[in-house]
Amino acid sequence: MKAPTSAELTHLTHTIARRVGRFLERQGLLERDAENSYLSGDAVEGGPLDQLLGHSITYRIAVGPHQGRKVFTVRTLPDCNEPLVDPVGKVAGFSLHAGVAARAHERKKLARFCRYIARPAVSEKRLLLLSNGKVRYELETPYRDGTTHVVFEPMDFIARLVALAPKLRVNLTRFHGVFAPNSAHRARVTPSKRGKGNKASTADAPEDTTPAERRAALSWAQRLKQVFNIDIEICKGCGGAVKIIACIEDPLIIKKILTHMDSKAACGAARRLPPCRAPPQGSLFG
Repeated sequence: MKAPTSAELTHLTHTIARRVGRFLERQGLLERDAENSYLSGDAVEGGPLDQLLGHSITYRIAVGPHQGRKVFTVRTLPDCNEPLVDPVGKVAGFSLHAGVAARAHERKKLARFCRYIARPAVSEKRLLLLSNGKVRYELETPYRDGTTHVVFEPMDFIARLVALAPKLRVNLTRFHGVFAPNSAHRARVTPSKRGKGNKASTADAPEDTTPAERRAALSWAQRLKQVFNIDIEICKGCGGAVKIIACIEDPLIIKKILTHMDSKAACGAARRLPPCRAPPQGSLFG
């Protein structure tokens, strides 16, 4: 199967933009006239968090004396006027990128791509506090105009972090299309055959697993390995298997255990025997 062309992506992006616009109109968030489309006044006059979100996505300063101005950027590379190699469709502020593809059997590539899109929004390795108190952030990929760094005021940087904080009781992972919970085709595309209208018989399931095992979720250790590539079930010293005895979550108990380990380590260091001496070279009375 060939990759989609820029013309096909542009057509699809136009369809998405038109449907999103109609949805916002039905919700009363978008108003249109014969020439322009603009957000309604009720949507613009939101709370403080909505204002922070609006400034964040428009690359403008949210708080401080320079509120509303563009964020200060540093350009260390020349402009790149060459056309994009990867297929990208852009329509009315919507952009659809299809430059990365994975075949059905390339499960490791798909997992790596999923970890990439689920990565944290801020990388501490590219974050630097300048001598004048401002915060400089290095972009992973330079912009086409040569921008490689973005500089924030301290309060404006905190406002950006606040805008990234998710709302309470909101699912951070959402599924759409055939992966949506109410999709009639979800059972046909998921490995566990879960979904609305699932009529799969027990004969399709593996014989060596029970129904409880097929529906069991991943353990905490398995999720830690799958998401962060940290394997706590293998000993770093000998390479053997490690058995999880218990998971302690009480802060008071954790503090007691760590305090005891620190005091035990200090006592062991104080009672440590001196290093062994070299063997004598000769007899004292020889």
